Amino acid sequence: QVQVLESGGGLVQAGASLRLSCAAIGRTASYYTMGWFRQAPGKEREFVAASTWSDNTSYADSVKGRFTISRDNAKNTVDLQMNSLKPEDTAVYYCAATLGKTILILPTAYNYWGQGTQVTVSS
Repeated sequence: QVQVLESGGGLVQAGASLRLSCAAIGRTASYYTMGWFRQAPGKEREFVAASTWSDNTSYADSVKGRFTISRDNAKNTVDLQMNSLKPEDTAVYYCAATLGKTILILPTAYNYWGQGTQVTVSS
């Protein structure tokens, strides 16, 4: 069993930065794909960024150039650095993990999820 724990989030003004952290705890191996998703009220959960064990990364078009995903395989952690935040980035952000070596962008592809952390960006 793998437990996914997130930290970070909060309330910031537009243009500010936040850093989210995520740790996969339990029976883990370095070949986990880890991703970040977000869900705004009334909307479906959407892909934000993902990182494979070999540091391949992928980003949603809406966050490219502003968000950076980074991971530490030794610690089974993945961070999401969010810069130049916009009000439309407001959502609950979820970290997810799944066994694999490829980039995965569909929520259904992930087996393990964190509880979510709120990010609110005021205008």
